[in-house]
Amino acid sequence: MEFKPAKKLGFGLMRLPLNDKSNPADINMEQLKQMVDLFMENGFTYFDTAWMYNAFASESAAKEALVSRYPRESFTLATKLHAGFIETKEDRDKIFNTQLERTGAGYFDYYLIHGIEATMIEKYESLECFDWLLEKKDSGLVKHAGFSFHDTPEMLEEILTKHPEMEFVQLQINYLDWESEWIRSRACYEVAERHGKPVIVMEPVKGGTLAKVPSEAEALFKAQDPSMSVPSWAIRFAASLPNVMVVLSGMSSIDQMKDNLSYMKEFRPLSEEEQKICFKAADIINSQIAIPCTGCSYCTEGCPMNIAIPQYFSIYNEDMREHLEEKGWTINFTNYEIISGTRGKASDCIACGQCEGVCPQHLSIIDYLKDVAAHYEH
Repeated sequence: MEFKPAKKLGFGLMRLPLNDKSNPADINMEQLKQMVDLFMENGFTYFDTAWMYNAFASESAAKEALVSRYPRESFTLATKLHAGFIETKEDRDKIFNTQLERTGAGYFDYYLIHGIEATMIEKYESLECFDWLLEKKDSGLVKHAGFSFHDTPEMLEEILTKHPEMEFVQLQINYLDWESEWIRSRACYEVAERHGKPVIVMEPVKGGTLAKVPSEAEALFKAQDPSMSVPSWAIRFAASLPNVMVVLSGMSSIDQMKDNLSYMKEFRPLSEEEQKICFKAADIINSQIAIPCTGCSYCTEGCPMNIAIPQYFSIYNEDMREHLEEKGWTINFTNYEIISGTRGKASDCIACGQCEGVCPQHLSIIDYLKDVAAHYEH
């Protein structure tokens, strides 16, 4: 479609560089500006933000680092409407108008109904969000209308059949989830392809899981091409799919930015043999990963106990990988104490279920927190 960006890498403004790693809203603006400059200088134009990213600070950061520093026609900006923050039809415009003010963008090149899944679709339909989004497009405030999706291919089929006016779909796609019985990346991609809807890829590195892989998997990649970084395999896997128009990378450092630009500036799709290596790596990773969390932090915004769920899952996964739990003590026991010094402990969970209701991965977070507590608090 004519609205596809010229290059396939998009800058996801979700895991931004921070001054204080315990405060996602404390964004290192000088570093972010340098990253935006590098991105733009290399011919990349797609930026993706959302209402609640970086503790509601991402859209304002986009204004300061991007919108106020570059001509409006030189970049494309995407943001989203999330069901968790609307209860009435009036709420749709309140959020949209605030997003226009926060970003200073004047209009949005891409606007998405955010994170559609079974628990949200009824609200989106009852509040007529699809029709509302088309009205924004007709008024010129939105250039292209679409949605992001976290559910079954059967539901995606229903939505695209009911709403053929949607121009694109944002899906979680990576080589680890390609054949996953929960995420079903391949099947969802194929539904979008059948409906002729270009795909924007989110979570290509699965929240960093595919940036630090087990040594056996890393050896596979290095044997094939020592010059390529481990995360490059994940991003190139997604970008190699013919119906993918943009792959979003939530870059949080200049080094990550430089690495991504090095192979995406003149992108070469993976060969069939290279794709097979990705799937071999996936088998290795799946045999060792304890909690398939992407670190999106949707679960933490409404947690009444202020539990650092993604951080706990990340360090727990490190300890479980390659049987590290057999060592008895690791540095992550200290890391757990540091994090829990300002946040709730895993054992503080009251099992209210708020986190599980918004988790795009449909994880059994309450049970996993019990595992974390048993590991670090004994």
